Amino acid sequence: MRRGVLVVAIAGLLVLAGCSGGFSDIYGDGGAATPDTDGELEVHHIDVGQADSTLVVTPSDETILIDTGDYRDDGQAVIDYLEARDIDRIDHLVTTHGHADHIGGHPAVIEYLEEEGNGVGAAYDPGVPHTTATYENYLDAVEAYDVQLYEVAAGDRLPLEDDDLEAAVLNPPEGERGDDIDANGVVLALSFGEFSYLTTGDIDAETERRLVDGDGNSLTADAYQAGHHGSSTSSSDPFLDAVDPDVAIVSSARDSQYGHPHDEVLRALDDRGIETYWTGVHGDVVLETDGTDVSVTTERDATTDPTELLELKGEAQSSLAGRPIDGPARSAVADRQPIDGPPARTSSR
Repeated sequence: MRRGVLVVAIAGLLVLAGCSGGFSDIYGDGGAATPDTDGELEVHHIDVGQADSTLVVTPSDETILIDTGDYRDDGQAVIDYLEARDIDRIDHLVTTHGHADHIGGHPAVIEYLEEEGNGVGAAYDPGVPHTTATYENYLDAVEAYDVQLYEVAAGDRLPLEDDDLEAAVLNPPEGERGDDIDANGVVLALSFGEFSYLTTGDIDAETERRLVDGDGNSLTADAYQAGHHGSSTSSSDPFLDAVDPDVAIVSSARDSQYGHPHDEVLRALDDRGIETYWTGVHGDVVLETDGTDVSVTTERDATTDPTELLELKGEAQSSLAGRPIDGPARSAVADRQPIDGPPARTSSR
Protein backbone atom coordinates (compact mmCIF):
# COMPACT_ATOMS: atom_id res chain seq x y z
CA MET A 1 0.00 0.00 0.00
CA ARG A 2 1.59 3.21 -1.20
CA ARG A 3 0.06 5.31 1.59
CA GLY A 4 1.63 3.23 4.34
CA VAL A 5 5.07 3.32 2.74
CA LEU A 6 4.87 7.09 2.33
CA VAL A 7 3.92 7.68 5.97
CA VAL A 8 6.80 5.55 7.20
CA ALA A 9 9.25 7.38 4.96
CA ILE A 10 8.11 10.83 6.01
CA ALA A 11 7.86 9.85 9.67
CA GLY A 12 11.46 8.74 9.46
CA LEU A 13 12.44 12.05 7.93
CA LEU A 14 10.65 13.91 10.71
CA VAL A 15 12.48 12.00 13.41
CA LEU A 16 15.88 12.35 11.81
CA ALA A 17 15.45 16.05 11.07
CA GLY A 18 14.11 17.15 14.43
CA CYS A 19 14.47 20.81 15.30
CA SER A 20 17.05 20.59 18.04
CA GLY A 21 20.26 22.05 16.64
CA GLY A 22 19.49 21.29 12.98
CA PHE A 23 18.37 24.46 11.24
CA SER A 24 21.47 25.64 9.44
CA ASP A 25 20.41 24.33 6.03
CA ILE A 26 16.70 25.05 5.88
CA TYR A 27 16.79 28.28 3.91
CA GLY A 28 16.53 28.04 0.14
CA ASP A 29 17.68 30.58 -2.43
CA GLY A 30 15.82 33.83 -2.82
CA GLY A 31 14.01 35.98 -0.31
CA ALA A 32 10.39 36.64 0.38
CA ALA A 33 8.74 39.46 -1.55
CA THR A 34 6.67 40.73 1.36
CA PRO A 35 5.22 44.05 2.47
CA ASP A 36 7.59 46.36 4.31
CA THR A 37 6.56 45.98 7.94
CA ASP A 38 8.63 49.01 9.07
CA GLY A 39 9.92 47.19 12.13
CA GLU A 40 6.49 45.88 13.07
CA LEU A 41 5.13 42.39 13.57
CA GLU A 42 1.97 41.53 11.65
CA VAL A 43 -0.37 38.64 12.46
CA HIS A 44 -2.98 38.07 9.73
CA HIS A 45 -5.96 35.86 10.57
CA ILE A 46 -7.20 34.96 7.11
CA ASP A 47 -10.94 34.42 6.72
CA VAL A 48 -11.04 30.84 5.42
CA GLY A 49 -14.54 29.99 6.60
CA GLN A 50 -14.88 27.01 8.94
CA ALA A 51 -11.13 26.48 9.00
CA ASP A 52 -7.84 28.06 10.09
CA SER A 53 -5.01 29.95 8.44
CA THR A 54 -2.76 32.58 10.01
CA LEU A 55 0.03 34.50 8.29
CA VAL A 56 2.79 36.11 10.34
CA VAL A 57 5.08 38.71 8.77
CA THR A 58 8.07 39.53 10.95
CA PRO A 59 9.82 42.90 11.30
CA SER A 60 12.57 41.63 8.96
CA ASP A 61 9.95 40.42 6.45
CA GLU A 62 10.25 36.71 7.16
CA THR A 63 6.97 34.87 6.74
CA ILE A 64 5.34 32.20 8.88
CA LEU A 65 2.17 30.53 7.59
CA ILE A 66 0.27 28.55 10.22
CA ASP A 67 -2.23 26.21 8.51
CA THR A 68 -3.88 26.79 5.14
CA GLY A 69 -7.64 26.30 5.45
CA ASP A 70 -10.03 23.56 4.37
CA TYR A 71 -9.43 20.96 1.66
CA ARG A 72 -12.61 21.95 -0.20
CA ASP A 73 -11.15 25.40 -0.87
CA ASP A 74 -7.86 23.81 -2.03
CA GLY A 75 -5.77 26.70 -0.72
CA GLN A 76 -7.34 29.29 -3.02
CA ALA A 77 -8.27 31.78 -0.30
CA VAL A 78 -4.74 31.65 1.10
CA ILE A 79 -3.12 31.92 -2.33
CA ASP A 80 -5.33 34.91 -3.16
CA TYR A 81 -4.38 36.54 0.14
CA LEU A 82 -0.67 36.02 -0.50
CA GLU A 83 -0.92 37.29 -4.08
CA ALA A 84 -2.78 40.43 -2.99
CA ARG A 85 0.15 41.24 -0.68
CA ASP A 86 2.92 40.31 -3.14
CA ILE A 87 4.11 37.48 -0.91
CA ASP A 88 5.80 34.83 -3.03
CA ARG A 89 7.68 32.89 -0.36
CA ILE A 90 6.82 31.29 2.96
CA ASP A 91 9.89 30.84 5.09
CA HIS A 92 8.18 28.71 7.73
CA LEU A 93 5.06 26.60 7.05
CA VAL A 94 3.61 25.36 10.34
CA THR A 95 1.18 22.44 10.41
CA THR A 96 -0.66 22.56 13.73
CA HIS A 97 -2.15 19.11 13.10
CA GLY A 98 -3.29 16.84 10.30
CA HIS A 99 -7.01 17.61 10.04
CA ALA A 100 -8.20 18.79 6.65
CA ASP A 101 -9.63 22.11 7.85
CA HIS A 102 -6.07 23.07 8.82
CA ILE A 103 -3.89 21.45 6.13
CA GLY A 104 -6.40 21.38 3.27
CA GLY A 105 -4.56 24.04 1.33
CA HIS A 106 -1.04 22.75 1.97
CA PRO A 107 -0.57 20.90 -1.35
CA ALA A 108 -1.85 23.78 -3.50
CA VAL A 109 -0.01 26.46 -1.52
CA ILE A 110 3.27 24.54 -1.67
CA GLU A 111 2.82 23.97 -5.41
CA TYR A 112 1.97 27.63 -6.01
CA LEU A 113 4.97 28.93 -4.08
CA GLU A 114 7.38 26.42 -5.60
CA GLU A 115 6.12 26.78 -9.19
CA GLU A 116 5.33 30.50 -9.30
CA GLY A 117 7.17 32.02 -6.36
CA ASN A 118 10.32 31.60 -4.28
CA GLY A 119 9.22 28.44 -2.54
CA VAL A 120 8.84 27.23 1.03
CA GLY A 121 11.84 27.43 3.37
CA ALA A 122 10.78 24.62 5.71
CA ALA A 123 7.70 22.88 7.06
CA TYR A 124 7.09 21.99 10.71
CA ASP A 125 4.82 19.15 11.81
CA PRO A 126 3.83 17.56 15.15
CA GLY A 127 4.72 14.18 13.69
CA VAL A 128 1.34 12.47 14.21
CA PRO A 129 0.14 11.23 10.78
CA HIS A 130 -3.47 11.05 9.69
CA THR A 131 -5.06 8.43 7.46
CA THR A 132 -6.74 10.68 4.89
CA ALA A 133 -6.10 11.64 1.29
CA THR A 134 -5.71 15.25 2.44
CA TYR A 135 -2.79 14.35 4.68
CA GLU A 136 -1.29 12.14 2.00
CA ASN A 137 -1.50 14.94 -0.55
CA TYR A 138 0.31 17.26 1.86
CA LEU A 139 3.14 14.75 2.28
CA ASP A 140 3.22 14.17 -1.47
CA ALA A 141 3.74 17.91 -2.05
CA VAL A 142 6.51 18.04 0.56
CA GLU A 143 8.21 15.10 -1.12
CA ALA A 144 7.69 16.33 -4.69
CA TYR A 145 9.24 19.74 -4.02
CA ASP A 146 11.88 18.53 -1.56
CA VAL A 147 10.65 20.81 1.22
CA GLN A 148 12.60 20.38 4.44
CA LEU A 149 10.24 18.81 6.99
CA TYR A 150 10.85 18.94 10.74
CA GLU A 151 9.05 17.35 13.64
CA VAL A 152 8.63 19.85 16.47
CA ALA A 153 7.98 19.42 20.17
CA ALA A 154 7.79 21.54 23.30
CA GLY A 155 11.04 23.44 23.79
CA ASP A 156 11.74 23.97 20.06
CA ARG A 157 11.88 27.42 18.49
CA LEU A 158 11.58 28.50 14.89
CA PRO A 159 14.91 29.85 13.58
CA LEU A 160 14.02 33.50 12.98
CA GLU A 161 16.28 36.31 11.82
CA ASP A 162 14.87 38.85 14.30
CA ASP A 163 16.80 38.66 17.56
CA ASP A 164 13.94 40.29 19.47
CA LEU A 165 11.25 37.97 18.08
CA GLU A 166 10.75 34.45 19.40
CA ALA A 167 8.42 31.70 18.15
CA ALA A 168 8.37 28.97 20.79
CA VAL A 169 6.67 25.59 20.52
CA LEU A 170 4.77 24.65 23.71
CA ASN A 171 3.08 21.47 22.45
CA PRO A 172 3.20 18.55 21.58
CA PRO A 173 5.20 17.13 24.48
CA GLU A 174 8.57 15.57 23.93
CA GLY A 175 8.84 11.79 23.87
CA GLU A 176 5.93 9.37 23.66
CA ARG A 177 2.77 11.24 22.75
CA GLY A 178 0.24 8.74 21.41
CA ASP A 179 -1.83 9.17 18.27
CA ASP A 180 -4.43 11.77 19.29
CA ILE A 181 -4.20 14.32 16.49
CA ASP A 182 -5.84 17.25 18.29
CA ALA A 183 -4.08 16.70 21.63
CA ASN A 184 -0.69 16.62 19.91
CA GLY A 185 -1.26 19.73 17.83
CA VAL A 186 1.35 22.45 17.68
CA VAL A 187 0.87 25.26 20.18
CA LEU A 188 2.96 28.26 19.16
CA ALA A 189 3.76 31.30 21.30
CA LEU A 190 5.17 34.47 19.71
CA SER A 191 6.86 37.18 21.73
CA PHE A 192 8.08 40.51 20.37
CA GLY A 193 9.11 43.23 22.76
CA GLU A 194 6.31 43.57 25.29
CA PHE A 195 3.79 41.86 22.98
CA SER A 196 2.88 38.16 23.13
CA TYR A 197 0.58 35.99 21.01
CA LEU A 198 -0.67 32.42 21.41
CA THR A 199 -2.25 30.04 18.91
CA THR A 200 -3.28 26.54 19.94
CA GLY A 201 -4.76 24.68 16.98
CA ASP A 202 -7.52 22.32 18.13
CA ILE A 203 -6.16 21.20 21.52
CA ASP A 204 -8.87 20.37 24.03
CA ALA A 205 -9.37 21.12 27.72
CA GLU A 206 -7.34 18.11 28.84
CA THR A 207 -4.29 19.28 26.90
CA GLU A 208 -4.89 22.83 28.09
CA ARG A 209 -4.87 21.56 31.68
CA ARG A 210 -1.57 19.77 31.12
CA LEU A 211 -0.04 22.98 29.74
CA VAL A 212 -1.34 25.04 32.66
CA ASP A 213 -0.01 22.50 35.17
CA GLY A 214 3.34 22.36 33.37
CA ASP A 215 4.29 26.03 33.02
CA GLY A 216 1.26 28.27 33.09
CA ASN A 217 3.40 31.41 32.97
CA SER A 218 4.55 30.58 29.43
CA LEU A 219 0.93 30.77 28.24
CA THR A 220 0.35 34.43 29.09
CA ALA A 221 -0.49 36.36 25.92
CA ASP A 222 -1.84 39.75 24.90
CA ALA A 223 -3.63 38.16 21.93
CA TYR A 224 -5.02 34.63 21.78
CA GLN A 225 -6.47 32.71 18.86
CA ALA A 226 -9.30 30.75 20.46
CA GLY A 227 -8.69 27.01 20.31
CA HIS A 228 -10.72 24.75 18.01
CA HIS A 229 -12.55 27.58 16.23
CA GLY A 230 -14.10 28.75 19.50
CA SER A 231 -15.41 25.34 20.50
CA SER A 232 -16.35 24.67 24.12
CA THR A 233 -13.96 21.72 24.01
CA SER A 234 -11.22 24.36 24.30
CA SER A 235 -10.69 27.76 25.97
CA SER A 236 -11.45 26.24 29.37
CA ASP A 237 -11.63 28.55 32.37
CA PRO A 238 -8.23 27.58 33.84
CA PHE A 239 -6.62 28.02 30.45
CA LEU A 240 -8.19 31.43 29.80
CA ASP A 241 -7.14 32.51 33.28
CA ALA A 242 -3.55 31.47 32.53
CA VAL A 243 -3.46 33.13 29.09
CA ASP A 244 -5.25 36.27 30.37
CA PRO A 245 -5.50 37.91 26.92
CA ASP A 246 -6.70 41.40 26.08
CA VAL A 247 -7.76 40.28 22.59
CA ALA A 248 -9.16 37.00 21.27
CA ILE A 249 -9.62 35.96 17.64
CA VAL A 250 -12.02 33.20 16.60
CA SER A 251 -11.55 31.62 13.20
CA SER A 252 -14.82 30.05 12.07
CA ALA A 253 -17.65 30.57 9.63
CA ARG A 254 -20.59 32.86 10.40
CA ASP A 255 -22.87 29.93 9.50
CA SER A 256 -20.76 27.29 11.25
CA GLN A 257 -22.52 23.93 11.12
CA TYR A 258 -20.93 23.18 14.50
CA GLY A 259 -22.22 26.34 16.15
CA HIS A 260 -18.75 27.88 16.51
CA PRO A 261 -17.95 29.91 18.43
CA HIS A 262 -19.91 28.18 21.16
CA ASP A 263 -22.02 30.26 23.52
CA GLU A 264 -20.01 29.14 26.56
CA VAL A 265 -16.79 30.46 25.05
CA LEU A 266 -18.26 33.83 24.11
CA ARG A 267 -19.67 34.16 27.64
CA ALA A 268 -16.29 33.26 29.14
CA LEU A 269 -14.62 35.90 26.99
CA ASP A 270 -17.26 38.42 28.01
CA ASP A 271 -16.83 37.60 31.71
CA ARG A 272 -13.15 38.52 31.36
CA GLY A 273 -13.73 41.65 29.31
CA ILE A 274 -11.77 40.29 26.33
CA GLU A 275 -12.07 42.21 23.07
CA THR A 276 -13.20 39.56 20.59
CA TYR A 277 -12.86 39.30 16.82
CA TRP A 278 -14.59 36.62 14.75
CA THR A 279 -13.54 36.04 11.15
CA GLY A 280 -17.09 34.97 10.32
CA VAL A 281 -18.22 38.50 11.20
CA HIS A 282 -15.11 40.67 10.83
CA GLY A 283 -13.51 38.90 7.86
CA ASP A 284 -9.71 39.06 7.81
CA VAL A 285 -8.31 40.25 11.15
CA VAL A 286 -4.81 41.77 11.23
CA LEU A 287 -2.84 42.61 14.36
CA GLU A 288 0.12 44.98 14.03
CA THR A 289 2.55 45.83 16.79
CA ASP A 290 5.89 47.55 17.27
CA GLY A 291 6.40 45.48 20.38
CA THR A 292 4.57 47.94 22.61
CA ASP A 293 1.47 49.35 20.97
CA VAL A 294 -1.00 47.06 19.19
CA SER A 295 -3.54 47.93 16.50
CA VAL A 296 -6.20 45.70 14.97
CA THR A 297 -7.56 46.13 11.45
CA THR A 298 -10.54 44.16 10.15
CA GLU A 299 -11.97 43.57 6.71
CA ARG A 300 -15.45 44.46 7.96
CA ASP A 301 -16.53 46.73 10.79
CA ALA A 302 -18.40 44.95 13.58
CA THR A 303 -18.71 44.85 17.33
CA THR A 304 -15.95 43.28 19.42
CA ASP A 305 -18.21 42.80 22.44
CA PRO A 306 -18.61 39.03 22.99
CA THR A 307 -22.22 39.48 24.17
CA GLU A 308 -23.14 41.34 21.00
CA LEU A 309 -21.32 38.73 18.92
CA LEU A 310 -23.41 36.10 20.69
CA GLU A 311 -26.52 37.96 19.54
CA LEU A 312 -25.20 38.09 15.97
CA LYS A 313 -24.50 34.39 16.14
CA GLY A 314 -28.07 33.77 17.29
CA GLU A 315 -29.40 35.74 14.35
CA ALA A 316 -27.23 33.76 11.94
CA GLN A 317 -28.33 30.44 13.43
CA SER A 318 -31.98 31.48 13.32
CA SER A 319 -31.72 32.29 9.64
CA LEU A 320 -30.29 28.81 9.05
CA ALA A 321 -32.91 26.96 11.10
CA GLY A 322 -34.51 24.26 9.02
CA ARG A 323 -32.21 24.96 6.07
CA PRO A 324 -29.66 22.27 5.15
CA ILE A 325 -25.99 23.23 5.00
CA ASP A 326 -24.19 22.10 1.85
CA GLY A 327 -27.09 20.01 0.63
CA PRO A 328 -29.46 17.59 2.39
CA ALA A 329 -29.56 17.44 6.18
CA ARG A 330 -26.87 15.19 7.61
CA SER A 331 -26.43 13.19 10.76
CA ALA A 332 -23.91 14.18 13.44
CA VAL A 333 -21.63 11.39 12.28
CA ALA A 334 -21.80 12.57 8.67
CA ASP A 335 -21.09 16.14 9.79
CA ARG A 336 -17.71 15.07 11.14
CA GLN A 337 -16.52 13.41 7.92
CA PRO A 338 -15.80 16.53 5.82
CA ILE A 339 -13.37 17.86 8.45
CA ASP A 340 -10.93 15.08 7.68
CA GLY A 341 -11.63 14.89 3.97
CA PRO A 342 -11.90 11.69 1.97
CA PRO A 343 -10.11 8.58 3.22
CA ALA A 344 -6.59 7.88 2.04
CA ARG A 345 -6.08 5.96 -1.17
CA THR A 346 -5.14 2.33 -0.74
CA SER A 347 -4.43 1.38 -4.33
CA SER A 348 -1.05 1.99 -5.94
CA ARG A 349 -0.57 4.58 -8.65
